[in-house]
This record gives sequence, C-alpha cells and structure tokens, in this order.
Amino acid sequence: MTALPLDGITVVSLEQAVAAPFATRQLADLGARVIKVERPGTGDFARGYDESVRGLSSYFVWLNRSKESLTLDLKSPQGSAVLAELVSRADVFVQNLAPGAAERLGFGTERLSERHPALVVCNISGYGQDGPWADRKAYDLLVQAETGLVALTGTPEEVAKAGISVADIAAGMYAYSGILTALYQRAVRGSAPAVEVSLFDSLSEWMGSPAYYTQYAGAQPARVGAQHATIAPYGPFPTADGTVVIGIQNDREWASFCDVVLCDPDLATDERFARNSARVANRAELNLRIGERTTGLSTSEVLALLAEARIANARLNSVADYLAHPVLAERDRWRTVETPAGPIRALLPPAILSGLTPRMDPVPAVGAHTGQILAELGRTDAEVAALRTAHVI
Repeated sequence: MTALPLDGITVVSLEQAVAAPFATRQLADLGARVIKVERPGTGDFARGYDESVRGLSSYFVWLNRSKESLTLDLKSPQGSAVLAELVSRADVFVQNLAPGAAERLGFGTERLSERHPALVVCNISGYGQDGPWADRKAYDLLVQAETGLVALTGTPEEVAKAGISVADIAAGMYAYSGILTALYQRAVRGSAPAVEVSLFDSLSEWMGSPAYYTQYAGAQPARVGAQHATIAPYGPFPTADGTVVIGIQNDREWASFCDVVLCDPDLATDERFARNSARVANRAELNLRIGERTTGLSTSEVLALLAEARIANARLNSVADYLAHPVLAERDRWRTVETPAGPIRALLPPAILSGLTPRMDPVPAVGAHTGQILAELGRTDAEVAALRTAHVI
C-alpha cells in the first residue's frame, strides 16, 4: 500500500467541539497519527451533543475517525507530565481550549516554541489570541451573528443562522491548511512557524463579498431566503408537483431562458429585466412571471426545458434525498468506518489524490488508546493502574 503524505507525522491535540477536531481529522485522513487528549470519563463534550448515530453523536463520528483517544487530567502533575512527554515527541500541537486555558496549563505557544523549535503549534480561538475580545467565549452561532452572516441569512421578515457550523468549519479548514503550510516551511527552511486561527477571522474572510458590497454600495445585500441576494433569477421556483432551483449567471443565459423556458424571447430585452441589476431591482415581478410558467409544468418538464436551454439547475433535495444521491453512489464515495457502536457509512475526503487511498480508521471510544500510548512512553502496567486509581487517566 502506498504511504500517505503525512505518514510519520504525529499530532497531539487538546481539542473539543468542532473546529480543531475538523482540522486534525483531515490530517489523519492524510496519514498523520493524531492523539486526541480528552477528559477522563466523559471525554470531548461533543460526544454528548446528540445520540443519533446508534447512540453516538453525529458531530463526533463525523470529526474523529482515525484518531487515538488518550484520557488525561491535565490539572494533575502526572497528567501534565504525560502530555509534556508526548508533545516533546510530536510534530504538531493543536489546541482550541477556552481562552487562556492552554497557557494556564503550561502549554502556551511561547513556552512550547522555546522548548521545541521544530514543533508546529496551532491555536484556534474565538476572536484571536490578542485584542479586546481575546478572553471572550465564542460559539458558532455567536460568531455568525457578530460577523453579520445571520443578518444576511433568512427572509425579509426573519433572520436565520446557517444550517451547519460554518464558523467552526471555516476555522478548521484554515487551521488545516495553516498546519500543512507550517510543516512545508519546516521541511524546506528548517523553521516551524506557529499557526493562529480564530473563528471570527475565518468567517470574516468568507464574508468578503457582502462586506465589499455593503461598504461601497451603502447598503447590505437583502435577505431573500433561498434566492441569491445580488443575482436574479437565481433560486427556487415552484412547479406543478415540486420545486426546482434555477441559476442564471449572465445575460446570454437569460436570453436563452426567456426563449426556451418562458417561451417569451422579447422579455430578455425588456428594460425591467435586460440587465442583472435591473432583474434584482424588479425581482418580485420577475419571480411572478417565472412562477406563472413553471407552476403549469411538472418538475421533470421544467428540468428538461432548462437542460435544453443550457441553464444550470437543481432539485430542492432533502437531506435524505442527498444521502441517496446518484453522484455519491455512482462515484463510489461511500466507505464503512467502525465505531464503538458498530459500523457506519462515511464519505471519502473531498480532495482526491491520485494513487492514494485516504485513511478511514475507526472512531475511538473515550480513552481507547490510553494504555497503549502510556506503554509507548515506558509506563508499566502497575504505573498505568495507579494512574487509573488516581483518576489521572
């Protein structure tokens, strides 16, 4: 079997919830050994978010396959000593604890970098390691609200959060790419820069388009539900038996849509709809005209006309529909991953590397690898038993 790109890289992670586990799971996908340090007994609190996956948390099984779980009481001298020993042997150290917690435990960036110059240290925070909000707790919805995302999402009458943890996911992606970049710099230049990522900065980057729009247009994009705030027609439209989603990107496509789908080619040059900005300004009337046509046709008929006009389209799927999607099935994207509650389906990572098969190892039970890891550090069975008795592990 061909070695994965990160074979031989060891990651020690004081991680919880979503952002850091998402970053480190992707490192594990590429072959890194990820040692996840958890609280004795309960472990990562994300294990208790829900019980939907055969009694396990949907978040946890998504984010923690292919990792080793080590339980440690880091407030005890013995637990702290074990972590220090692990870090001394690691290539990467990741943490997304509460503000200031890593420093109080003796595992802050400055101290670790002094002791281990080749160690890549990655800190994930809510609002950054410095600044006026450095000590402020940050959860995904709160960051969505602070960056203005919630104000853009929903209907004119009511705001809505994004349906997934976008701030956490964004931070996890930047942490992942930042760690890879730091490992590359270490390899080619010999130095290991620290990586700092915040949920706020990460989602701020994703807010780039509406931020520029608001700053220079003088008003933020409107909340228009599932439609696009600044492109029209772009969104869901009713049919006789369902809903289709239509995406028109330019005036050439608009002309084709008017001709083939609406059977009204003159509408393409109507001054109310001839340019995208005009279509956005007259969205209500535009949507009414399109809806009058699509509601008289079945979904399959509308989709056929859209295909003939070469207009991008989609069905408005439920999550259950998505799980049965032919693109996933016919491209063989599903695999089986073991968990403490039995096998589950899991999707392959999105980045396909030619000739390489990503790692898809089990989701660990709390502390499943504690004994094995301590044995690697030279602890005897009696010493491990003593640590268990003292609730250090």
